[in-house]
Amino acid sequence: MIFRESIGKKQHVLVKSALKGFVFAALSAICYGTNPLGALHLYAQNYSPETVLFYRFFTAALLLIVVMLSKGSHFKISFREFRALVAFGFLFAASSLTYYASFKYMDAGLASTLLFLYPLEVSVLMAIFFKERIKIWTFLSIVISMAGIALLYRGGDGATLSSVGCLLVFLSSISYAIYMVMANRINLQMGSVKMTFYAICFCMFFLLLYSVTLGSGLPPLFTQASSWGWGFMLGLVPTVLSLIFMVKAVRIVGSTPTAILGALEPVTAVTIGVTVFAETLTTRIMAGIILILCSTILIAVKK
Repeated sequence: MIFRESIGKKQHVLVKSALKGFVFAALSAICYGTNPLGALHLYAQNYSPETVLFYRFFTAALLLIVVMLSKGSHFKISFREFRALVAFGFLFAASSLTYYASFKYMDAGLASTLLFLYPLEVSVLMAIFFKERIKIWTFLSIVISMAGIALLYRGGDGATLSSVGCLLVFLSSISYAIYMVMANRINLQMGSVKMTFYAICFCMFFLLLYSVTLGSGLPPLFTQASSWGWGFMLGLVPTVLSLIFMVKAVRIVGSTPTAILGALEPVTAVTIGVTVFAETLTTRIMAGIILILCSTILIAVKK
């Protein structure tokens, strides 16, 4: 009897822990899905994508310093780590800049959904460069995602989606896919918070370089309280909180359930686009979004 009670208590603890992990995974995805909320409000105040991103990552870097100091982490890195982190920063900057720029050419919800193709792209990159065999479900996922993209090819008003917008989202997703492959293969011996902090710092350097040479120049100082508020929100919610919740989720339930619940990210972005920014949502667009989400979830489940 006592033994059964002990087993029952252990199962209760495991279920409670798993439930907490799923909640963290959902919160991570929902937090990341709020990117359009801050970005589009700042665009309405005539700030460029590179300026918005600079303040997002500047705020996130300050917050991550606080997190690292509170955990007693050190900031020292080796030359090998430096080289890898510079590459990560460049890819992070390229992915973020093209993603945010795509908001100017298509609905943010659609951009977020197309960005969610990166797990498929990771599988294809691993097959091409590391000879991983493409299995039947990977091929099936690609077919399903292509069907979803075909349905999304025309916007809610029936007009063809912007080719520039689609190209920007593709560049964003492939840059992030390369980032994921490199992070997995290089396998730096450092915590995710520390790695993200340095990737963000180098990301800001490349964003500034782009802004000064090809963009809108040095990021202007925000002059409105609402601008600082949205900038802080972007640094806190879709960056730092999303990262912390993701790390907690992976530790409790693993990467696969966390990746599956990542489907809440484009769902959140679509919801924000429709309810806050009056973006159009039709049955065809809904079907396309569902197909893309299903294709990515299939990859995550099989892995």
